[in-house]
Amino acid sequence: MHQQSRISKNATLYGEVSLGRGSVVENNVILGHREDGVVNIGDNALIRSGSVIYSDTNIGQNFRTGHNILIRENTEIGDNVLVGTNSIVENNCKIGSNVSIQTGVYITTNTTIEDEVFMGPHSVTANDKYMQVGAKLIGPTIKKKARIGANAVLLPGNNVVEERLKISLQAAIRQNLNPLFKIHDVMIVDELPRTASNKVMRHMLRDRYSRA
Repeated sequence: MHQQSRISKNATLYGEVSLGRGSVVENNVILGHREDGVVNIGDNALIRSGSVIYSDTNIGQNFRTGHNILIRENTEIGDNVLVGTNSIVENNCKIGSNVSIQTGVYITTNTTIEDEVFMGPHSVTANDKYMQVGAKLIGPTIKKKARIGANAVLLPGNNVVEERLKISLQAAIRQNLNPLFKIHDVMIVDELPRTASNKVMRHMLRDRYSRA
């Protein structure tokens, strides 16, 4: 525990808790849920009253919470992340940096949220489309800079940016080319690999896709 961090006397800590410089933990916060677990939180965190963070979580710098949030085990969170009041992050989630999770958001198990994402109030992610006992739980992937509106529901396995682009491209192909053509998948790349004569190197794109 860094000597410049401040923890309320009413906070409860279980196991090994590492709290960075300048961090503040308010009343009735619980950090960790078992004695052999580890919680790592970076510098300048503000964890407001009523928050619960399970063991085996790693959180970066400048972390902020509202009141009464819950973060489950085996979760990774980057820098400059806000988790708003009454929000829940289930286990085995990965959240990037510069992410804003507003009030009342529910993030289900196995969800991935990339950098610079905005999750509007009361938005929900789902990981079991048919709600069957024993089903494999596949959370959605929310790509970099995505904006999710209030009360939105994101279905299992969806890749938010690619899925939206896929729908738009499919509509354009149906209207302008052939309604029988179908897009199987979409992969976004920063730029197209080209030869010195500016021809697209399709074999490199195929290789990238096969490794994705």
